[in-house]
Amino acid sequence: MADALVDARGLRCPLPVIRLAAAAKGLPAGTELTVLSTDPAARLDVPAWCRMRGHEHVATVEHVAVPGDDVGGWAVTVRLR
Repeated sequence: MADALVDARGLRCPLPVIRLAAAAKGLPAGTELTVLSTDPAARLDVPAWCRMRGHEHVATVEHVAVPGDDVGGWAVTVRLR
């Protein structure tokens, strides 16, 4: 389970990564953040952000929409270094 959640559902590129960077600012190494996004680019952009910033991409999980319960999308988890 992540230490922090960034809800970027409904936002298009580059906003999920911008929200992640803002949430990560000032957090200690070892903190895990999960970005929730409906933008398909986020599943690629967040791991790329990790590589550029020296953080670890932990997992990307696709969530299938369930009528009346969820909008679907991806949960991308990173660990700060």
